[in-house]
Amino acid sequence: MHNLSPTSALGASAPRADEIGTIRISENFGLALASVSARHGQEERCADALSTYIGATAPGPARAVIGEPFAAFWTGPDQWMVSAPFETHELLADDLKASLQDAASVTEQTDGWVVFDVTGAGVVDLFERLCPAPARRMVAGDGQRTTIHHIGCFLNCHAEAQGFQVLGPRSSAGTLHHALMTVARAVL
Repeated sequence: MHNLSPTSALGASAPRADEIGTIRISENFGLALASVSARHGQEERCADALSTYIGATAPGPARAVIGEPFAAFWTGPDQWMVSAPFETHELLADDLKASLQDAASVTEQTDGWVVFDVTGAGVVDLFERLCPAPARRMVAGDGQRTTIHHIGCFLNCHAEAQGFQVLGPRSSAGTLHHALMTVARAVL
């Protein structure tokens, strides 16, 4: 039997956390992720079933639901990304598929993304310099598809002017982390 250990997207055995002045950039690999896409003709049924599953209305365009244990954000027409703590929801995609049945296509996404929680005073200045998303106008529950350092990402606001979550491709984790760190140093 192999004795394998998980590694973070940045290649470590523990998530990386960096503090630059008032800004904290933390790798979050404790999330299970799954994408949900309504099947043709099942859009309303899918949205209703997803709302029941996450315990809140499925988010619309440019919106996110930040809840416990589930969070979800809109990724496109009749499409969402759902997250939950990995420790308690390792089989999130399977559970969603069982709940949504033939109303949606559900895809496991956990190892496809890197997640950074970026918090503290100054994060709005950081994101204004880093991406075209309107970070200064975003309030808790807003979510945007954007680019950071030429990398397609999602930016979700968890606390107005204080807390954001960035999701980007796992294969670009190092580049994304470098961009966040470089701009954080520049704004402080």
